[in-house]
Amino acid sequence: MQIKTQGLIIKEQTIGESDRLVTVLTRDNGVLRAFARRAKNLKDSKSAATQLLCYSRLSVFKGRDKYIIDDAEPIEVFFGLRRDIGALSLAQYFCELAYLLVPEETDSEEYLRLVLNSLHFLAKGTRPKRLLQSLTELRMLAIAGYMPDLVACADCAAYESDVMYFLPDSGVLRCKDCFADTGEPYVALPPGVLTAMRHIVFSDFEKLYAFSLPEPALRILNAATESYVVRTLHTMPKTLEFYKTFLD
Repeated sequence: MQIKTQGLIIKEQTIGESDRLVTVLTRDNGVLRAFARRAKNLKDSKSAATQLLCYSRLSVFKGRDKYIIDDAEPIEVFFGLRRDIGALSLAQYFCELAYLLVPEETDSEEYLRLVLNSLHFLAKGTRPKRLLQSLTELRMLAIAGYMPDLVACADCAAYESDVMYFLPDSGVLRCKDCFADTGEPYVALPPGVLTAMRHIVFSDFEKLYAFSLPEPALRILNAATESYVVRTLHTMPKTLEFYKTFLD
């Protein structure tokens, strides 16, 4: 069966002397792994289009037990990411999140749109890395069915207070009157950070990137979304660990 799709290369591995095994976040088939024959050969038409972080048009043959990329044409290669090791490492973290969260053989346009837009802003340098990190983490988890309950306090239903406490283990909020420090991890959220988190999970996509926070608030936002990622996945993604070595 032949599949025509568009996708972002989120992992690549050299097989033999000239072949590649790539993992692709596709528009309509989820995450799939496919062989690209002779893709390491610079003269082959698939060479550029099957490199890591390249967004490409793909023609994929689905065999009985594997996928093979017959043809590939690059759409966007995100060259700007290669000028900044911090941006490149954050982009690789986005790819790992997609690999961990996006199922196979499913409509995945929403995931792909999110990652591509975040990579665009990251490559252009027009949004802070910390903002893009938390936005991509939290929105992707929400798409995948792990949306935290950010509507109100889990105990008294208060919509807001001077500070709201986010509990990443359970993904709920507690207001200052209901919160008790029982040893469970928490992040204290000032109103602006909570508003940003609600915006990330509830806003229409067209408005998703249309917010800003000062640096101290972005650090709190990062603490909340990072901890929720780690608790949800039950692991610290290696690419996140590496990216954090470049943060101030």
